Amino acid sequence: MNSTSSDLTYEVRKRNFRNVQIDAIGVALSTAAAPFLPVFLTRMGATNLQVGLLTAMPGVTGLVLALVIGRFLQTRRNIVPWFSGSRLMVLSSYALTGLASIFLPREFLVNSVLGIWALATIPQTSLAVCFSVVMNAVAGPEGRYALLSRRWTIFGLTNTIVTFLATQMLDRVPFPLNYEILFIALSVGGLISYYFSSRITLPDQTPPLLAKSQSLTGTIQNYLRLLRQNPAFVSFSLKRFVYLSAISLAAPIFPLFFVRQVHATDAEIGTINMAASAVTMVGYSAWTWISRRRGGRFVLLSTTFGLMLYPLASALTPQVGWIIVYAGVAGFFQAGIDLVFFDELMKTVPPEYSATFVSLAQSLQYLSAMLAPLAGTWLADHIGLSTALLLSAGLRFLGFLLFLRPDSPV
Repeated sequence: MNSTSSDLTYEVRKRNFRNVQIDAIGVALSTAAAPFLPVFLTRMGATNLQVGLLTAMPGVTGLVLALVIGRFLQTRRNIVPWFSGSRLMVLSSYALTGLASIFLPREFLVNSVLGIWALATIPQTSLAVCFSVVMNAVAGPEGRYALLSRRWTIFGLTNTIVTFLATQMLDRVPFPLNYEILFIALSVGGLISYYFSSRITLPDQTPPLLAKSQSLTGTIQNYLRLLRQNPAFVSFSLKRFVYLSAISLAAPIFPLFFVRQVHATDAEIGTINMAASAVTMVGYSAWTWISRRRGGRFVLLSTTFGLMLYPLASALTPQVGWIIVYAGVAGFFQAGIDLVFFDELMKTVPPEYSATFVSLAQSLQYLSAMLAPLAGTWLADHIGLSTALLLSAGLRFLGFLLFLRPDSPV
């Protein structure tokens, strides 16, 4: 899977770029329903455990299946059909949720919806691998910042507008009809996404020969052999794992910190989140511009150091007004993190084994997303919210120090 945009004509590359951006609109339209799914289940009588399962299932499935799915995708001549098909299956789950609410008795609904989303985690894991491979192939080595900054800005704007309109509808239509309309209507975004993403054109590739083994030990040895041949990938992935763990560690702590220590109102918490989201969208364009002038390494070091300041400053000055400012600054650096982590990771991935190596990186990310939040809440219980945030800042600073040592090229 070593296709790049340079293998294609200018017109095809231009059409691919446009299809990626319109695909983002469809995805944003459907995923605007995501925050309302746990709310819907709660209103339908779901327990805390059931709501927790909804959040945890993608990570568990991803950790278990990412390598298997990555190895399967590595043998495909063209990954685009798997990318668009996986996306359609995931986003169609919103429509199935709405239909289940209409046709199933209430006592069976919660478990049925959990079953729908449990099955959706399989194409969701495939999608996570396909996304990186397809975006890298469409953008080429020099276009990753431009492609993804535009895509994520469009996604953010669309998602914000649709979420605002959805909240207005939910307040005006009786329950559960309001949620049924929401899930079914927004699932149309999946069709938009499928239509345009399936029209991304990448040349067919001859899959590389993968060493086959009948035993788990042999399979592990094959992966280790590939990793030993690509030390830059191993180095960057481990550093990225440390930094992502530091971010995930603070994810469940911040809401608790805002409520219990800062005593912020719902409106103030909403303003904090809005400040971060709004500046993130601006940050995508800014960091693309900065990367052209100062290079990816400057972006990497600036953003990993800058994002460390958010938990540090919040813990030291727990005042709503200041935290709104800190959140906006964090949003700016988070935009750079999103872009540079993708760009730097794909620099270390051997093109002919892109699906395999992306699945390895995804497995580490799933592990971080599962374990770090649990560690964060445990630490908050034992050392306090502010101290846990300071620990997150310290771990981010450790990640920054690790990135100071550059990786050798592939």
